[in-house]
Amino acid sequence: MIQSLQDSVELANGTKIPGFGLGVFQVANQDASEAVKEAITTGYRLIDTAQIYGNEEGTGEGIKKGLKAASLERKDLFVTSKVWNNHLSYEDTIQALNESLEKLGLDYLDLYLIHWPGKDAFRTSYKALEDLYRQGKIKAIGVSNFQKHHLEELLNFATIKPVLNQIELHPKLIQKELRAFCKERDIRIQAWSPLMQGQILSDPVLENIAQTHQRSVAQIVLRWDIQQDILVVSKSAKPERIKSNAQLFDFELTQEELSQITALNENLRVGPDPDQFDFV
Repeated sequence: MIQSLQDSVELANGTKIPGFGLGVFQVANQDASEAVKEAITTGYRLIDTAQIYGNEEGTGEGIKKGLKAASLERKDLFVTSKVWNNHLSYEDTIQALNESLEKLGLDYLDLYLIHWPGKDAFRTSYKALEDLYRQGKIKAIGVSNFQKHHLEELLNFATIKPVLNQIELHPKLIQKELRAFCKERDIRIQAWSPLMQGQILSDPVLENIAQTHQRSVAQIVLRWDIQQDILVVSKSAKPERIKSNAQLFDFELTQEELSQITALNENLRVGPDPDQFDFV
């Protein structure tokens, strides 16, 4: 379990990834720069973006400003991006990665993910990820929103195992079976939408636990993730929320509280079902 914003965990290929980071989903390109800079100066060391977000340029500007303001080097930061589903041919994936690097102003990515599995579409794209990894343009490769059957198919042909699966995960969708499957194969789980796009913040069980600890509901949910060894990216463009979401390391939930939060599960998604939408 991580003990601070700077704490990392080791992925299967030896790459170290911070356990908690900033996601910039739905952050406008013009706002991404300040959000990313704020996160880095606050202490975040993981920045998560994607081709489809349309904010890689702003994210890159924020990385440059944040590194300078915090007197850090590129190697001190972990940057993730993702290839979208209309770029899943081998050539399109290579092009998408090069375009992301150019927009971000970087020479390499720490982690590159296939954003969604699509329908029988990810084989050639994953082959491209493997080659980009061998070339050193990516330090680690993985997937996002892959269900168990997608991973089983991928593992049948992959020559380099994905180190991470980024999935929708929150107290209303705990993904128990998928998490167990990934753990057995040393594929780390990283949660996106850990706060259910804000929909979970008025839950009375969480409000009661938050009151006990004199914390926000968001802090309670994010701490629940951390204590279960779930990697997290949490989105915000507001400086006060970026700071608040990071204040997770000076309190601890009891086992009973963890169980109460886990019991909120309804297998309820706020994002699309990976098996029912191909995004092409």
